[in-house]
Amino acid sequence: MSEIKKDKFGPEYVIEVYDPKIGMEGFLVIDNTTLGLGKGGIRMTPNVTKEEVFRLARVMTWKNSLAGIKAGIVWRGGNDELKQEFIRSFARMIKPFVPKKYIPGPDVNTTEKEMALIAEEIGNWKGATGKPADYCYKNPKTGKKMCGLPHELGSTGFGVAQAAATATEAAGFDIKKMTVAIDGFGNVGEFTFRHLQKMGAKIVAVVGSRGGVYDHNGLDLGKLLKLKSQNKPITEYPTGKKIKHSEIFELPVDILIPASVTDVINERNKDKIKAKIIVEGANIPMKENIENELFKKGIIIVPDFVANAGGVISSYAEHKGCSPKQMFEMVEKRLRFCAKEIMEKSIAEKRNPRKVAMEIALKRIEENKK
Repeated sequence: MSEIKKDKFGPEYVIEVYDPKIGMEGFLVIDNTTLGLGKGGIRMTPNVTKEEVFRLARVMTWKNSLAGIKAGIVWRGGNDELKQEFIRSFARMIKPFVPKKYIPGPDVNTTEKEMALIAEEIGNWKGATGKPADYCYKNPKTGKKMCGLPHELGSTGFGVAQAAATATEAAGFDIKKMTVAIDGFGNVGEFTFRHLQKMGAKIVAVVGSRGGVYDHNGLDLGKLLKLKSQNKPITEYPTGKKIKHSEIFELPVDILIPASVTDVINERNKDKIKAKIIVEGANIPMKENIENELFKKGIIIVPDFVANAGGVISSYAEHKGCSPKQMFEMVEKRLRFCAKEIMEKSIAEKRNPRKVAMEIALKRIEENKK
C-alpha cells in the first residue's frame, strides 16, 4: 500500500470516519483549496482506501485547476435501505466541510439518487451536485429557480468526446476518418460513444466488465443500449468478434479511450497498444511512467484531468443555476479551449501533454496563493 506523501500543494485534510452502528467506513481527502471550494465524487467500492482517494483528489486538483477533493465509502454490497443509511451517515460526518469547502458529486456506484440524499441530509440544496433534474430550489433573494444537473445527462462523456476531437484536429487528423475503441460502457463510455459517433467517428470496439465486441465495420449504439437495458453482457452483440477485456488494448484502432477504472493500461499491455491517440476518460488509467513511455513512442495522450473534466464543469454549472443547454455549451467551450491549448503546445514543443497541462495548472494555483 502506497503512503500519502505531503507536498507544497497538500493534502490539507485526510479524514477517516466510522459509524459503529451500521459499520460505515469512509474517507474524505481535501487536497488543495487555493482556488476556492472544491468538487469531487464519492465512490462506493469494497476496497477503496484513503491512499486511492488521495490519488484521485490530486487529479481533481489539476483538473481545470480546481480545488482537489475526493471521497470514498467502503461498500461491500447490501440492500438499497442499507446503502441509503451509509450515504446519510457519511453525509452527517462530513457536514462540517459541506458546502463551504467541499461539494460532493457522483462517482463509482453513486448516482443522482445518492446526491439528493446527501443534499437532504446536509440541509442545503448546494450540499451536492449531480442531483436529479426535478430536485429544485428557488433563490429567495433573486427568485431564480435552480434545478439539479444529473451526471446521467452525460456531461463527462460529452467532454471526453470534445477532448478526443480536439486532440485529433491538433494532430492533423480528421475525426470522421478515425476508428475508436472504448474501455467501459458505463455513463462515461456510453456518452463518449454517442457524441463521437455524432461527429462521424467509427466506434469499432467496446468492452465492459464481462467482455466486449470488436467489429471493424462499426458498432450500433442502439443494439448496445438494448443489451445494457437487459443487463446482458456486450459479448451478446449479434455481429463482430467477441473479445476479452484485455484484448481491447491490443486492437488496431486510431483512438483508444480508457473509460472504466484505474491502472487498466499497465506493464502487461503497454507494449501491445497500437492506437495513435489515447484519451483518458477515466481517472488515472495508467501510471505516469507508463504514460511517458507511450508518449516517447509517438502516442498522443490527453491526460485525465483534461479529458474528463466535463463532470466538474457540469457541477460548477449546476452550482451556478445553469440549464442543461447552458451546461453543455460551457463544457464544449471550456474543454475545447483547454485541450487545444495543451495539445498544440505539446505537439509543437514535442513535450508530454501532461507536463504541459501541469505547468498551466501549477501556474494558476501559484498565482492565486494568498
